[in-house]
Amino acid sequence: MSTLTILIVVVFCIGYMCIALESLTRVNKAAIALLMCVCCWTLLMMGPAAYYPEVAEGSVVHHIAEVIEHHLGDAAGTLFFLMGAMTIVEIVDSNGGFNFVRDAIKTRSKRKLMWRMVLMTFFLSAILDNLTTSIVMIMVLRKLVQSRGDRLIYAALVVISANSGGAFSPIGDVTTIMLWIKGVITTQGVITEIFVPSLVSMLVPAFILQYQLKGKFDKSLNLPKAEVSRFTQGQRNVIFWLGVGGLCFVPVFKTLTHLPPFMGILLVLGVLWTVTEIFHYNTAEDDTMAKRVSDLLSKIDLSTIMFFLGILMAVAVLQEVGVLTMLGGVLDTTFEGNHFLVTGIIGMLSSIVDNVPLVAGCMGMYPVAAAGDMAVDGIFWQLLAYCAGVGGSMLIIGSAAGVVVMGLEKITFGWYMKRITWVAFVGYLAGMAVYWVERAIFF
Repeated sequence: MSTLTILIVVVFCIGYMCIALESLTRVNKAAIALLMCVCCWTLLMMGPAAYYPEVAEGSVVHHIAEVIEHHLGDAAGTLFFLMGAMTIVEIVDSNGGFNFVRDAIKTRSKRKLMWRMVLMTFFLSAILDNLTTSIVMIMVLRKLVQSRGDRLIYAALVVISANSGGAFSPIGDVTTIMLWIKGVITTQGVITEIFVPSLVSMLVPAFILQYQLKGKFDKSLNLPKAEVSRFTQGQRNVIFWLGVGGLCFVPVFKTLTHLPPFMGILLVLGVLWTVTEIFHYNTAEDDTMAKRVSDLLSKIDLSTIMFFLGILMAVAVLQEVGVLTMLGGVLDTTFEGNHFLVTGIIGMLSSIVDNVPLVAGCMGMYPVAAAGDMAVDGIFWQLLAYCAGVGGSMLIIGSAAGVVVMGLEKITFGWYMKRITWVAFVGYLAGMAVYWVERAIFF
């Protein structure tokens, strides 16, 4: 390994560490990711000929520009997909589309509320995404549960359920979106084989934690309806079904047209945007301005988009200099090709650091094979989708859902580690065991 390669790896590791320690440094991880990306590519430009010996010396700089554009094109597909999905969810939410969640889980029994909540979170996160679902569920729980002690247990289960639900859906988690867009997992494959392990990884912790919730709430919960736009109930239903149904339609669109997934999400956004503009036509001006899609776009979390851009492009540098291929070989040699051990370790690492760069790194480390465990929908890729998603539940900082719930409910790192980590770990192992049984018997 050359000195320049070592320097690139050191810069990447320092940036990675700053991202993991965002709560201590108080510097937004998006800023660090962008700096890390630019620094790594700049270092690569200091000695480009060493990495592209087959390219003529006078053309190497032009070649790197083409390489950057290629990687940027791959990253843009993921970024536009996320931006479209975020906007669709924001449209549905701003028009009262998720009020049914509150009405569906409301009950006086603490345990009944828990089971309704975890199941609703699990399936919603598969359709929307684990981050959005977590926000919706925490906002609902704040109105349903007054006791902070009880609400912390519910909040922890929201994190576990959201991450488990996102793992079996191609649109439920950023990591599965990345794997799906890359083409290493298919919609049918990941749903049929990962659904049961993901469900078990949620049910086991819920079964354990239900014993910490006893009795009923002090009084009946009569919640006022949230103020929404002046759309009629029928119009709100149309917006809801167009948004959520459209998200479910995206995998079908990809299968039918063979276009990239972000084209499908842009189709759904365009239809939903057009419909809301038509609905707004006969609505009072003071009501429409706050609800129009053009205004809702300002609520999209662009810092998250910038973070993904920086991290994906920084990982691309490691791929270009051959570090990821070398790491893949070391892991395979150390664990003798045992994909359960390799992905299991990756899953545990995803509870410490962000799973996005981990999965991006794995996609660069391991080539897709024509057949076997590394083929499309092979054991390795499906386990990676499961482990990277569910493994993030083991620590409160291990997933986007955990981080947002930590901020909303002021959950401390120590409380979660002491009370929840071991429970999430048991569920994680149980899901992997179920997947092993599935593969041994059915596939």
